[in-house]
Amino acid sequence: MKSVYILWQSYTSTFPKTSRYTLAQTIDKYFIQAIESILVASFLEKQEKQPFVKKAIISLDTAKFLLYMLWEIKALDTKKYIALSEPLTEAGKQLGGWYGQLVKQNSPN
Repeated sequence: MKSVYILWQSYTSTFPKTSRYTLAQTIDKYFIQAIESILVASFLEKQEKQPFVKKAIISLDTAKFLLYMLWEIKALDTKKYIALSEPLTEAGKQLGGWYGQLVKQNSPN
């Protein structure tokens, strides 16, 4: 997530002002929320992690959807969209796996 966020930051200055201060700023907020939730979850006890991992998944999915919208309105070119989307999809898979593991561990037998 850190490397994708750094890449994202390198692109933000290239957006048109109308998108930079609206959609891009909102996407940035969701990136930060996802990273924050992942960091918090990584320091908690197993039984406390689940809500934070779920929040990270929601934030990441929202950022990915808004990123798609940014691409749709042509404020982000296809090459940059792909460069961001591929690692975000992988991060989503990893978070989903982590969440599934937590659900298994925290469910009564």
